[in-house]
Amino acid sequence: MTESGPQPEQISEELTKCAMVVEHAIEHLLDEHHAPLSVASALLGGSLGLLARTMDRDTILKILDSAMQSVRSGELQQAGKASPSGSA
Repeated sequence: MTESGPQPEQISEELTKCAMVVEHAIEHLLDEHHAPLSVASALLGGSLGLLARTMDRDTILKILDSAMQSVRSGELQQAGKASPSGSA
């Protein structure tokens, strides 16, 4: 059997760990009284920089289009109301 990359369960576990670290960082920055817009802008800028270093333009555009669709559908706001840092 050949290894064709990470398995879905590995990706899910890694994503969960990364999300927990990011949530802790957000909580810490908000506890330090940084403005939510500043925190979100810094995270978005860092995320875009990482995407630019690791992915091609078309893939980045697909990710951003998916994010815009989540905003337009209201899905993002519903998820924000459910998360602890979404109320900040």
